[in-house]
Amino acid sequence: MKKRYTRIGNIHFAAVSFSFFVSGWQDGTTGPLLPIMQEHYHIGFVLVSLVFVFSCTGFIVGAGLNVWINEKLGFGKTMVLGSIFQIIAYSLISPGPPFPVFVLGYFFCGFGSALQSAQGNGFVGSLKEHRTTKLNMMHAIGGLGAFCAPLVSTKFSQSKHWSYHYAISAGLAVLNTTILTFVFRGRRQEDILVKAGQERAEQNTNSDTNTYSAIFSINAVHYMAVFSLIYTGMEFTLGGWIVTYIITVRNGGTSSGYISSGFFGGLTLGRLILIWVSKKVGERRVVFLYTSMAIALELTVWFVPSVIENAIAVSFIGMLLGPIYPILVEHCTRILPPWLLTGSVGWITGVGVSGSAMMPFVTGIIASKYGIRSLQPLVVTMMCGMIGLWALVPRAPRRLVG
Repeated sequence: MKKRYTRIGNIHFAAVSFSFFVSGWQDGTTGPLLPIMQEHYHIGFVLVSLVFVFSCTGFIVGAGLNVWINEKLGFGKTMVLGSIFQIIAYSLISPGPPFPVFVLGYFFCGFGSALQSAQGNGFVGSLKEHRTTKLNMMHAIGGLGAFCAPLVSTKFSQSKHWSYHYAISAGLAVLNTTILTFVFRGRRQEDILVKAGQERAEQNTNSDTNTYSAIFSINAVHYMAVFSLIYTGMEFTLGGWIVTYIITVRNGGTSSGYISSGFFGGLTLGRLILIWVSKKVGERRVVFLYTSMAIALELTVWFVPSVIENAIAVSFIGMLLGPIYPILVEHCTRILPPWLLTGSVGWITGVGVSGSAMMPFVTGIIASKYGIRSLQPLVVTMMCGMIGLWALVPRAPRRLVG
């Protein structure tokens, strides 16, 4: 029975991880295509940044509705619903429609990703065994998707049929929907975990408690949400605009899109090979260490006029930043009540992804006035903000109940 439970649990984990791969694929797609989007639609930095804004808006709406949808539909159906919205999104985008329809597709994509991100983090965070390792592996697989996407989208960015890249994304979304439907069969999270041999987790015994009120009454949720906003905003700003920066400031060619792959590849490796460092140093202290080292490397990107050095530095920055988000989710599992975990993680990631639009959009506005050189001081400032915020995040005791 132990082997059977382990096999079922591994299948469940693989299905959730593939949904993160598809979301990561979308994250890595945009950066290399930004220059061709500007050329195709004849728009500047500000308007092209709307792809981040609409993606973020969809994510926030999805994160806000996640608790309600989860209570109505349960884990299995909510995951499938999110993947269906991704299929709709890529179907709209792939023909290269007018720009308003194009950004609407990004809204649907953000909405679908929000549901799957909240549910997936909550699901893996609820596991009793190997939770930390699996959180790092799941986010590493998301980083792998973000690493692979620029390798493909950079090729499409050199073609007049650049939007056909999203047809590949649509195929991945269809495969994701099929896997989620077959593996989870619309079941609720508690039933899925029991099927894998795990005892039912603590439930809310007070039926009069409003889930939203319970989540928002916990101060730790708000601290971690703001930290998530800064981290995700910085990650998307650097991963999204670094290609434009290298092309414009360092006179890199069209192959500069591969630097985005280097960044997301670093994220993937960091989430795998730095697990032991995080455990050895301590997952709270190590965030200060990783961020400080990333700031030092970012300064070299700012001041060293070398495409090769900048590309290597960006890859190592990605590797150092990679473990931070899984550490944040792991911290949630230690200080939040289990029955609020999925909803809280949904809110924290939703606020975080608002940074994924707000920060790149602000960067686009500033770049339109002061040039894309402003990217590096903005990223350094955001990293310093991360250090300040992490110092305010409460330590575990095992539970923090507001």
